[in-house]
Amino acid sequence: MKSTYAEKGQNTTIKIKKKFNVRRRILNNWDIYLLLVPVLAYFIIFKYIPMYGVQIGFKDFIATKGITGSEWVGMKHFTRFFNSYYFWRLIKNTLGIGIYELAVAFPIPIILALMINEVRLNRFKKLVQNVTYAPHFLSTVVIVGMLFLFLNPQYGMVNNLLSAFGIKPISFMTEPGWFKTIYVLSHVWQQMGWSSIIYLAALAGVPPELHEAARMDGASRLQRIRHVNIPAIVPVIIILLILNVGNIISVGFEKVFLMQNALNMEASDVIATHVYKTGIMGAQYSYSTAVGLFNSVISFILLVVVNQISRKVSETSLW
Repeated sequence: MKSTYAEKGQNTTIKIKKKFNVRRRILNNWDIYLLLVPVLAYFIIFKYIPMYGVQIGFKDFIATKGITGSEWVGMKHFTRFFNSYYFWRLIKNTLGIGIYELAVAFPIPIILALMINEVRLNRFKKLVQNVTYAPHFLSTVVIVGMLFLFLNPQYGMVNNLLSAFGIKPISFMTEPGWFKTIYVLSHVWQQMGWSSIIYLAALAGVPPELHEAARMDGASRLQRIRHVNIPAIVPVIIILLILNVGNIISVGFEKVFLMQNALNMEASDVIATHVYKTGIMGAQYSYSTAVGLFNSVISFILLVVVNQISRKVSETSLW
């Protein structure tokens, strides 16, 4: 009994010491912890507090009655969405664009970073970096405007080039079959340089001794890239892959909406644009909230599942 009481006393003392150490650490580094305040405030104000309004997806929301005064209808709006004529078209287009983007846009920054890392001429390396980074700073509106100009069937640069080879002009921006390709390739062009920065940072941390040892063993440049550089950035690749898979169904609204028109609606109508049309333009707030919540839940499930698979297969995960 005495030993039991002694152990409890020791555990209590250890807990008190830990609390005291944490408090002292915070007080000693208060200026560093103060930097966290804007970040925490942002997430609390703009991410967590608005979650209170998610409950209108389960109600027939009427603005005059407010959230608490509106009638509870349960899964009515979810059932309406699942039975909707547009449901499978929205899922097919959203997943199609998301998977296409993951398959094409995800590996290209990795390849670009590996190529830039191998350039030994600093001036040329900086030139390539500036050229590939620059499109990231163009707004989505400007990018879509450029697409309409370059792909115009009458005077667009691309169709003029096709005409020079005897190919008939193609109306890229109105044909549904071209929508996903144009969306993904333009995204690659705009973001590949910026996305490669994190891989370049990881490659900068590779110890030079590993390359020296590989050279001593007679490894060629390609072999060093394969056996030294790529293994060094695999953890970063896995983390970003998990995050990208989690967002596979959360296709961005702005660019799709700007590229969308009545002729390509069959391929461009995604969940985000459907929520905008029904929620903002149609004032069906409860229905659009239910659709948005469905999208978020699917994204969360994908994130958790992929994270679990990654943790078992590669022992690298978000948590």
